[in-house]
Amino acid sequence: MILSMTGFGRGTASAGGRKICVDIKALNSKQLDLIVKVAGRYRTLEGELRNLTAAEGRRGKIEVVVGIELTGQAATTALNVDLIRQYKAQIEEMDRELGLPAPQDWHAVLLRLPDALKGEDEELGEQETAAFMEALREALRAMTLFRKDEGEKLYAFFSEKIANIGALLKQVEPYEESRVAKIKCRLTEQLEKLNGVDYDAGRLEQELIYYIEKLDISEEKQRLRAHLDYFVKTMDDESGDGDTKGKKLGFIAQEMGREINTLGSKSNNAEMQIIVVKMKDELEQIKEQVLNVL
Repeated sequence: MILSMTGFGRGTASAGGRKICVDIKALNSKQLDLIVKVAGRYRTLEGELRNLTAAEGRRGKIEVVVGIELTGQAATTALNVDLIRQYKAQIEEMDRELGLPAPQDWHAVLLRLPDALKGEDEELGEQETAAFMEALREALRAMTLFRKDEGEKLYAFFSEKIANIGALLKQVEPYEESRVAKIKCRLTEQLEKLNGVDYDAGRLEQELIYYIEKLDISEEKQRLRAHLDYFVKTMDDESGDGDTKGKKLGFIAQEMGREINTLGSKSNNAEMQIIVVKMKDELEQIKEQVLNVL
């Protein structure tokens, strides 16, 4: 099983006349990049939020936004009327001294001033703290489920591309076998054009064998097949920290690329080079998507 780094989750819980909303968005990134935006009332819980999110998120650019909606009694008793009255008196006195007109919308002015709402600096109770953690855990669970769903799609995509490369590798074999005869024929034709020059047929065979050995791709094919199998095995691995495989799969893809490039440089055959280009195209698609794997 593999997980995608892309994930979205939302969690909600209510306590003390407040509805707590936690929204989490995760995107791909080489390391853990955690961005937290928390309503001022819950600043004391930010450390625990970061720890839980880092443990669950592991890697990626993760943004957590925590908001509050006032409901029920909290919505009707949240105004700090005494402080707002003092603010209004001070503004009116300032207007008289400076000759300024009174605000057209007192509500808009006064409600924006610091501590205009009661309770934001009050100590959090156990019930509200528990609700905050419940909303956070719900959002994290939703994000992980999203990552699993996206991971299943990536697994199917990679499996198809790996199978395609394996099938293309088999298509190389007929051309590989015919290369020897073509190279020998080409060398013989070139020698026959040299009028009056005798050559040792035995020496020609020796040189041909040496030339063919330099172009032999048996080891490259064997290593590429091993890398293909290892890629699939890594995706299926459930042992240890098996759900963080993105970097490892990226390294395997790099090794696959090296063997495919060597196949192309040794092919010395137009048909084989076309097959190698197709393999490179399949591998490039794997490399693009492996960046999204956790």
